[in-house]
Amino acid sequence: MRRLPGPGTDRGRLLLILALAAAVTVFTATVPLLRDWFDLRVYHGTVNSWVHDGGRVYDYRVPGTPYGFTYPPFAAVAMLPMALVGPHTAIAAALLLNLTALTVALRILTGPGWRRYGWYGVALAACALALFEPLRDTFSFGQVNLLLLALVLADCGLLATGRTRWAGIGIGLAAAVKLTPALFIGLLLVAGRRRAAAVAGGVAVAATGCAALVAPDASRFYWTHALWDTTRVGRLDYVSNQSLQGILARLGVESRPVWAALVLLVLGCWAWRSRRAVAAGNWPAAFALTGLTACLVSPITWVHHLVWLLPSFAVLIRAGHPRVAGALYAVLCTSVVWLWFDDASGIDGFLGGNLYTWITLGLLPGLPVGQPCERRRPMSRSTRATETPPSTAAPTTTAASGQPGPSSPDEAAVAAVTGVASGPGLGRARSASNEPTGSTRPAAPNPQSSSSRASS
Repeated sequence: MRRLPGPGTDRGRLLLILALAAAVTVFTATVPLLRDWFDLRVYHGTVNSWVHDGGRVYDYRVPGTPYGFTYPPFAAVAMLPMALVGPHTAIAAALLLNLTALTVALRILTGPGWRRYGWYGVALAACALALFEPLRDTFSFGQVNLLLLALVLADCGLLATGRTRWAGIGIGLAAAVKLTPALFIGLLLVAGRRRAAAVAGGVAVAATGCAALVAPDASRFYWTHALWDTTRVGRLDYVSNQSLQGILARLGVESRPVWAALVLLVLGCWAWRSRRAVAAGNWPAAFALTGLTACLVSPITWVHHLVWLLPSFAVLIRAGHPRVAGALYAVLCTSVVWLWFDDASGIDGFLGGNLYTWITLGLLPGLPVGQPCERRRPMSRSTRATETPPSTAAPTTTAASGQPGPSSPDEAAVAAVTGVASGPGLGRARSASNEPTGSTRPAAPNPQSSSSRASS
């Protein structure tokens, strides 16, 4: 088991974990960014209105608000079981599903190495994850981001281990629920995995077709009207929109050609670096690049969409840059962008109000795409041992001294390999609001990121 910072005894570690858990609890209870399950109330209200009241999927609005369902029709079909339960049961189920999805995603990102850190390491990681703003928002909104992340990373795990027969199914399902993960189909094409890309595309089309059979009117309305109606999504200049389009909107730049040019530049960089990652066999880096690129090019990227950055932090740590990962992660725990909720003008608003976007943008060219150091180091040592076997330069002297003869080159290489050890922040916050982002500013003066409206 690897040594982690902190007390050397189990009793000391337990006391430290209890203290950290108390601090995290105080933080999450006093930083008023809880969302009152707003997006889950959208999902639950939509399917109940559809099933029990004969309403139309895209006509439903949460009482007292102008906000309703904006995902593709397949998402509504997948959420139909919520019509069988009450809102409290739906909240409990959402919590369990999100916790399960987070566990699956972390297991795929860390591999079997997490066992080296034991219960203490897992507890430390849990405390750190509880502070991560995109995760806090995902849980408190009752969002689906983690479920989609787990589906996509399942395909990453299959590709990384060579079990490609079923690769693409997770990506296809995620793309049918929400449009943003469709960029991972592009990754499969860029990587030359045509079969997996065909599977992903086929699953997405089949799921969409199934939704069209179940809800033909809703499907027709979504693909011909709702998808193109940006007023259903929210204000582009809202500070929670941490995408390229969000930056331009806060600068007052409404030119579509400018946004399109920036998107093309980002996509070009993504394609180039993803190909390099795949060529090095680093599928986690390729998937991490695709997740952060999707956040950049999507017209709306609410703060909780940034759970797609979690793979990037895992890649940084595995590549031997834990301090960089820790520093960037800490910034994303602070809710710092909300300091510019009222006014994002000026140089401070440009830099601070878009800080999460700058982090995402910086990771695109800066994320390591070569082999992780945990794979690279043993290989390099093994190679050096094979190239320079010990004691072969002076066999006569060795024999004359009566010492035993040297090991063979192969034995030296094996010995060298087996001898190698396998081996956040608190910002100014605003009071809670259960209102999502909209085309008009909510009556309460406090921020909230909402993405139940985001169809991208």
